[in-house]
Amino acid sequence: MTASSAPNSAAAAGQISYKDTLNLLQTPFSMRANAKQREPEIQAFWAEQRLYERLSQGNHGEAFTLHDGPPYANGALHVGHALNKILKDIINKTALLQGKRARFVPGWDCHGLPIELKVLQGLSSAERAELTPLSLRRKAHAYALEQVEGQKAGFRRWGIWADWDQPYLTLQKRYEAAQIGVFGAMVLAGHIYRGLKPVHWSPSSRTALAEAELEYPDGHTSPSVYAAFPVVALPDALAAALASAGLNPEQATAAGGLAVAIWTTTPWTLPANLAVSVNGRLNYAICAVAAAGEGPAPAISHLVVAEELREGLETSLGLSLTPLLSVKGEALEGIHYRHPLLERTSPVVIGGDYITTEAGTGLVHTAPGHGVDDFNTGRKYNLPVLCPVDEAGTLTAEAGPFAGTNVLKDANPAILSALEATGLLLKQEPYAHRYPYDWRTKKPTIFRATEQWFASVEGFRQAALEAIAAVEWLPASGRNRIEAMVSERGDWCISRQRTWGVPIPVFYHRDTGEVLLNAATLEHIQGLIAEHGGDVWWERDEAGLLPEPYAADAAQWRKGTDTMDVWFDSGSSWAGVLGGIAGSESRAPELHYPADLYLEGSDQHRGWFQSSLLTSVAVNGKAPYKRVLTHGFTLDEKGRKMSKSLG
Repeated sequence: MTASSAPNSAAAAGQISYKDTLNLLQTPFSMRANAKQREPEIQAFWAEQRLYERLSQGNHGEAFTLHDGPPYANGALHVGHALNKILKDIINKTALLQGKRARFVPGWDCHGLPIELKVLQGLSSAERAELTPLSLRRKAHAYALEQVEGQKAGFRRWGIWADWDQPYLTLQKRYEAAQIGVFGAMVLAGHIYRGLKPVHWSPSSRTALAEAELEYPDGHTSPSVYAAFPVVALPDALAAALASAGLNPEQATAAGGLAVAIWTTTPWTLPANLAVSVNGRLNYAICAVAAAGEGPAPAISHLVVAEELREGLETSLGLSLTPLLSVKGEALEGIHYRHPLLERTSPVVIGGDYITTEAGTGLVHTAPGHGVDDFNTGRKYNLPVLCPVDEAGTLTAEAGPFAGTNVLKDANPAILSALEATGLLLKQEPYAHRYPYDWRTKKPTIFRATEQWFASVEGFRQAALEAIAAVEWLPASGRNRIEAMVSERGDWCISRQRTWGVPIPVFYHRDTGEVLLNAATLEHIQGLIAEHGGDVWWERDEAGLLPEPYAADAAQWRKGTDTMDVWFDSGSSWAGVLGGIAGSESRAPELHYPADLYLEGSDQHRGWFQSSLLTSVAVNGKAPYKRVLTHGFTLDEKGRKMSKSLG
């Protein structure tokens, strides 16, 4: 028998196929998932049956509010959005299956610089030249709505149950009005003030930034600079002590005599130097200076450094520092020195505990216009707030020969070259350290003193800490994290020099600069915004914005141009969505304040969790949430947090 004839022979012999003996079940259920086809069918069934609406509003159990933190309305969704929204969906659907009335109102953060920049990038130079603030706002409004629709479609496709047809947007009239209500309540409670203070400033964005808008990438390097500031006058007690140690006070204050040694990683701030600060409790050594080995002879004969740092400085500076006299920092107060680059003299003053012996020389170059500690020390000694830097980061005429250089580009080399020419540059080298960057533009920021509006956190810090203790934090480490941040944070800079945002509803007297901001103006502006939206601030002049009796003298007043920090926008959602402030209703009867749960990534301890906490405590004395749950981040193959740029 051949192989080819075997089947025919089997059939001829009447053999039965095993296949014919099997009794398989018959079912209309597909053996394949066909997710591409089935998922839209399932979602269509949900919509047709109105399952979410029937359960969220028809259940007979208690109301459950998981308040949605608003994603930013710019760009495509990424896997991090999926993690966040799916976790929320799991919790909401579980609550619905438990019989609770879980109403989920999704939201979007719609104001701010990224949207403004996107609009500007899409315009020609001619179109930009003709652009008015109002036309920019209208283009930004349209762009934000377009982005919301795109992201909304993605969330719906993921099967998330929510009030997709009635979301909250921070650009909505009722939301902006509620936000003005939060701001007004804080004003009337004394928590809002205007002041000239150093703030984080982004030259790339040309606006002030809040702490939550900063990031600290690895790999930043600054020029580390040691410099000598020549002493020109001594307090009597120190002069006598130096004389007893064998140093003639007249020689000490002559050219090439005694100098104070400072260290800085921001040499571009040296033109703004108005003092050198010391720690009154530290010991300082007045040392004879000589070249070490075959090094060049120094331009000064004596140097003041922290006693604890002397030996290390000998090595790093390549100098011999022989101590002649040891004094407490308080004995140095009253020394006057000559600025090494400009024609002025300044004092040595007592700073605070921020002056340590961990690095540097123990003496701190102090520029009140360019640092918080510097500003506070300067205020104690009535020093002027000198800030010779414009909004683009360019040094102004007050910086003398360095005017026109940019602080993040050519200012440092120019200043170091001039300092070296004087012989007072002791050393320079690269220094790697943590440095704040603008989280949007990814460019370095600076400290710059400007007139800004602030929320005085000190006025309600203790109440905020007590509110934190009353919240359940999941995991428990979240409490420690946000407590540390609130305990240590400074006042909140809430003003921005941008167009696309909620206006700060303030008027300034044209002659005196007096501020007009009271219950009557706040209530009136809130009503206008509730009816017309934030654009009304740009559509009307002062006469159309001011209430009586101020409208009669409208020509005397100038409306402000600042807008609010977007963290104040989203941080007011407990008022604009949950109805947590007088005059504002919740978006749905099932929503309540405080919310049962806030759920976001752990980065929101410094962001939305904190801004929401601060505004709610400032107005109502309590947190806007009962429980806070945080999740981690989705990472790429290199361990980087997934984002809109990474996918």
